[in-house]
Amino acid sequence: MRKLIAILILCPFIGQTQTKFGIKAGINFANVTNASSIKGSNTTGFMGGVFISNKMGKIIVRRTELIFSRQGYSFKTNTNTGKVNLNYILFSQMIGFNITKFIQVQVGGMTGYLLNAKADSSAAQSSGTPPPGMPGNGILSKMNRVDYGVAGCVEIYPYKGILVGARINISMASTFKNEPSGGNQSSFMPGVNAKNNVLQIYAGYRF
Repeated sequence: MRKLIAILILCPFIGQTQTKFGIKAGINFANVTNASSIKGSNTTGFMGGVFISNKMGKIIVRRTELIFSRQGYSFKTNTNTGKVNLNYILFSQMIGFNITKFIQVQVGGMTGYLLNAKADSSAAQSSGTPPPGMPGNGILSKMNRVDYGVAGCVEIYPYKGILVGARINISMASTFKNEPSGGNQSSFMPGVNAKNNVLQIYAGYRF
């Protein structure tokens, strides 16, 4: 699977025709897997960026995207309730299949780089002293900066260059770094095997 992702991300665009540029922006519905220990739940964010698409015939299209994506999750423990915000830059390489001139299905791979991270906690704010891992205590040092995974998308083209779509990003890299056994595990951390899941609903325009 990792080899497939690498091929989708690194393969050059050859024989390209009918290149189009576009922009898109929308809403993220994000969460992490394996978060039952902290009662993890969805949180909303936003995304936006640019893309280049190259039509390789009547059916197949290749697309490169560079997207800013705010994602994360909400959590609730016996002592803290809060939200983790994770800001990523996502680079995606997708292959699209035109079902009709109005509908396109896309599959591919994505890599992400974590720009910054913040955990807000109601308990931390009320006490005035952030617990370990909260803002001011090095949350970013607990995160893996590089993410990677697979993506799938359906786009609809209702009129001229206008597009609307829904896309899911499924990460395969752990969101957090391993901590020493018996270490000071932060209250917002569900475990070292937590992975990002993001559903994006967006609109855009192809020039």
